[in-house]
Amino acid sequence: MEAVSSRVIRGAILDYRDDPARGGEAAVRYLDDGLLWLRDGRIQGVGTPAALQGQLPPEQTVEDRRGCLLIPGLIDTHTHYPQIGIAAYPAGSLFAWLQQRAFPAEQSLDQPGMSEVLAHRFIAEMLRNGTTTAMVFAGVQPESADALFQYAQHLGLRLIAGKLLQDRLVPESLRESVEQAQLTTERLIQRWHGRDRLAYALTPRFAPACSEALLACCRDWLQQYPSLYLQTHLAETIEECERVRQLFPRYPSYVDLYADHGFLRPRSMLAHAIHLTPDEQRTLGQSGVSVAHCPSSNLLLGSGLMPLRALQRVGVLLSVGTDIGAGPSCSVLKTLADAMRVQQLQGEPLSAVQALYLATLGGARALQLEDCIGCFAPGHEADFLVLDLEATPELAERTARAGSLDELLGLLILLGDDRLVAEVNIQGQAIAPAGPLVPVGDVGA
Repeated sequence: MEAVSSRVIRGAILDYRDDPARGGEAAVRYLDDGLLWLRDGRIQGVGTPAALQGQLPPEQTVEDRRGCLLIPGLIDTHTHYPQIGIAAYPAGSLFAWLQQRAFPAEQSLDQPGMSEVLAHRFIAEMLRNGTTTAMVFAGVQPESADALFQYAQHLGLRLIAGKLLQDRLVPESLRESVEQAQLTTERLIQRWHGRDRLAYALTPRFAPACSEALLACCRDWLQQYPSLYLQTHLAETIEECERVRQLFPRYPSYVDLYADHGFLRPRSMLAHAIHLTPDEQRTLGQSGVSVAHCPSSNLLLGSGLMPLRALQRVGVLLSVGTDIGAGPSCSVLKTLADAMRVQQLQGEPLSAVQALYLATLGGARALQLEDCIGCFAPGHEADFLVLDLEATPELAERTARAGSLDELLGLLILLGDDRLVAEVNIQGQAIAPAGPLVPVGDVGA
């Protein structure tokens, strides 16, 4: 992908300098009329038209997107691309849903060409909803990871993914011996990890689907390749936690099992983390591990309500995951809406400003990528969205009357859908039609 040498866009601009739960209003940067300046696919500067006008190159054109809001691209830290075709199909609780929905969907990847079809479909849906970075489970089939990485590389996306590791619990056709897993995973690491904007994540499905020998292989890989990511599930349901107790009786807790295998570390992403004791929560907070909050799938499967505030208080790095296909949509905005509802139900409201942080700078921090994505800091990669505040008649009327930034963002999260995303930009280039151009001399008008 060739980057545009210099590009300037005018509109309202929002990003974060820090977590607003800690930094308050100072953590948020909002310009109701600002310029976003890009050079060679990276952020060159952000400021008011008056502040930046004298710094722009001669004859620089400015794309006039007034009436729109520019934000960093959304970050989805937990999802399963082979399950895109079963999203919004409930089937009871987690284990019933796995048997009836998820496993058959993943078995379909054995059909020739199916990995490519689903990878293209998933990425198209992801981008349509404004997600520019994702951490993704592929299938157990190594070609499913290849297909996803190849298409993401073609589009210049930042993507973290890995093939499933599982040698029990699942149907025989989805199992892989430890020896075979070692061969296929090693090949994928060598092929994709650190290539362009891609990174590899070891992907044990969850403890019940893995023997101790397979978990030990993950520990060995993490020691051999410290820059690898790891993604798995933790304490999504009470039944899951009970199965872990039965299968691994020598470990005092689910968290202790993962700790013993080296999973509790920065660059590890644990999805759900609902049914944990306070001691387990504190252990997560002290370890540097990250947690993906997946409220939409939790609600659909009846898994439980994640104690977001408790995890925040002990210092766990939090982000959000759409969790396709138990989650019904690739939309991070809809996932944030569910996160706000879940917190309201628990009597610990989540502001819209805080919610959007989790899907931008918060997600970047959870992935250890805050030095390159998640905000509009100079030098950061220019992955960002242009949101149309008048995308629907209701949004146009309501956003025009918004009395605060939190109210504005609340309207976008709770009323918005894919129509809100007017333009998705990857490394400074729009993958939707650009807005009208105005001469640089008119930026102060």
